[in-house]
Amino acid sequence: MMARVLKNKELVNTRLATNYGGWMYCEQCNENIGYLCYSTYDRLELKYECNCGSHGSAELDFEDSKEGKECKEDLVVIKNRFCCPKDNEPLVTILDKKVASYEMKITCKSCGNIYEKRK
Repeated sequence: MMARVLKNKELVNTRLATNYGGWMYCEQCNENIGYLCYSTYDRLELKYECNCGSHGSAELDFEDSKEGKECKEDLVVIKNRFCCPKDNEPLVTILDKKVASYEMKITCKSCGNIYEKRK
């Protein structure tokens, strides 16, 4: 599998363990707020409030990202991970106990659906 080329990467008060995936951290308190799977998403839009009070966000997409399509389906949860209901591929984990609230849109690379989640 080839490394993907990021087109947009905007992180606010947020740090990623690697270039476009891995563990996600709040920069204010350094708490781990979730995990972004490397190869299964096409686009991520995340806004959150950490338990420490800091507001953070992450927006990422790639040179080869396709335009996603809106869908009403819910992500399925398998072993604490939000997964695509079409193929059960893990997309992202948001650690509910570490964030006060969040809004997320994530596009699955394999099916192209845009899934929305909020707390």
